[in-house]
Amino acid sequence: MRTAVVTMLFGKPNDEKEQERLDLHHHINLLALNGELFRAPVDLNGARVLDLGTGTGIWAIEVADEYPSAEILGMDLSPIQQNWVPTNCRFEVDDFESEWEYRKPFDFIHGRNLGGSVRDFPLLLTRIKDNLNNGGWAEITDFVAQPFSDDGGLERAQNIVEWCRLIDEASIKFGKQLNVAPFYKRWMIEAGFKNVKEEIYKIPYNPWPKDPKMKEIGRYHQPNMVESLESYTMALFTRILGWTPEEVHVFLASVRKELEDRSIHIYTKFVYVYGQKDEGE
Repeated sequence: MRTAVVTMLFGKPNDEKEQERLDLHHHINLLALNGELFRAPVDLNGARVLDLGTGTGIWAIEVADEYPSAEILGMDLSPIQQNWVPTNCRFEVDDFESEWEYRKPFDFIHGRNLGGSVRDFPLLLTRIKDNLNNGGWAEITDFVAQPFSDDGGLERAQNIVEWCRLIDEASIKFGKQLNVAPFYKRWMIEAGFKNVKEEIYKIPYNPWPKDPKMKEIGRYHQPNMVESLESYTMALFTRILGWTPEEVHVFLASVRKELEDRSIHIYTKFVYVYGQKDEGE
């Protein structure tokens, strides 16, 4: 696999503020899963694990801490991971969309929030399966890039709805669609995985729910959304859709206002899809 350097339209991974937001997003995943790091029914004791698009490396580090006999490799285009890590965890700068050249297969391959960074998901899933041991597992996790409501809240969140629509439109024109989580299950089945499961969790945009757990998740997800607005929007809107920076700032102010309005009961969905390579392959 070759090392690659690319200009990213989504986020600024070398920016300290964005790195903090990525770790916040990790915390929201932990809250949704009641502290679990993954949903696939795989035993990681003594396992080889690959984390695609590892970002700050927080998931890989925590897996390494929890499974000291496992070997964890995190891969990302940006070397933003901390230097002090568990001895069973290491990171490499690489591009998972280029050819894979690993000598030994993995027992578990994990990818989170890859939407907007992949041109060909079916090809990526095929590579993932080809680099798993027989019986090994893969899990991909992402958010659905659109809002939902059970009480008509979308009518009062028109700027958020339009923002999500435009982000997805621009990402498709760019060639790396953002809103891909709804397709993960089908793509994994088509790639030949067995025992494919999909789990969907509601994630409120702010602390509007009465349920204590959902309120806590919303309390963390609101700053996660607010802090991500410009990093997800500016480059796509100006370079792909032809907006001016001033137009983007005015629009995002309206989006931000709706995100912070607790009377608007909207949520997104986190999707966890996992599957197994056939034992007989």
